[in-house]
Amino acid sequence: MKVYEVILDEENINSGVNAISLVNSPAMELDFITLSKNEEQKAINIKLADEDRHILMGAVLIPNKPIYRKLESEEFYILFSKETIRRASELYFMRNNHLKSTLEHNQSIKGITTVESWIVEDAEMDKSKMYGFSVPLGTWMVSQKVENEEAWQLAKSGELKGFSIEGYFMPEFREQLNNLTKAGPIDDYEAKLESVQELLKQIYE
Repeated sequence: MKVYEVILDEENINSGVNAISLVNSPAMELDFITLSKNEEQKAINIKLADEDRHILMGAVLIPNKPIYRKLESEEFYILFSKETIRRASELYFMRNNHLKSTLEHNQSIKGITTVESWIVEDAEMDKSKMYGFSVPLGTWMVSQKVENEEAWQLAKSGELKGFSIEGYFMPEFREQLNNLTKAGPIDDYEAKLESVQELLKQIYE
C-alpha cells in the first residue's frame, strides 16, 4: 500500500493543525488520560483548588507512525516526520488554534483550551512518563483544560478516548512511492499526483 509523508505548506495560512478533536478512535491509537485534583497532586505535588481541574492529557502526533486512510477506492497511509510535527506544534499556538476544539470532527465545541504542549525529547525523563505514557521521541503531547461539562463527562465515561487533528497538509513523495513514477507516461503520473493531493486536501479540510 502506498505511503505518503505529509508536509507543511507555510505559504498557505491554513496549513498545519487548525484544531484538535476529541474522538472515540484516535488515529494515534493512544487514549488520553483524565486528571483530577487528587491524581495531579500525587503525581506532580502542586497545590490545587478545591474543585477538579478537568485536564486531559494525550498524544497528538507520533513521528513516522503510518496512519491508514481510505477515500472512495483509494487506500493509503500517511505519516509525519519529527520536523513537521515540531513545526506544526509551533504554528498551532502562533495562530491561536489552541482555543479551537471539535467533537468527533463533526461540531465545534466551546470551553476546551490547550494549556500545555511539548515535544518528547527524553523518553525516560519526560513528563508523559509520569502519567504512564510510553511514546517515541518527537511525539507531540498536549494537556487540555475542559470546562465544557458535557465533553468532560464523555471523556470520563470512556466515550471519548483521544485526540485527532484537523488541518491542512500537502503530500511529499519519497522513495517508497517509486511505483507511482513507473506507472506510465509523465502526463499520467502528474494526473495521479493531482488526484492524491486532492484526496489529502479532503482529509484535512
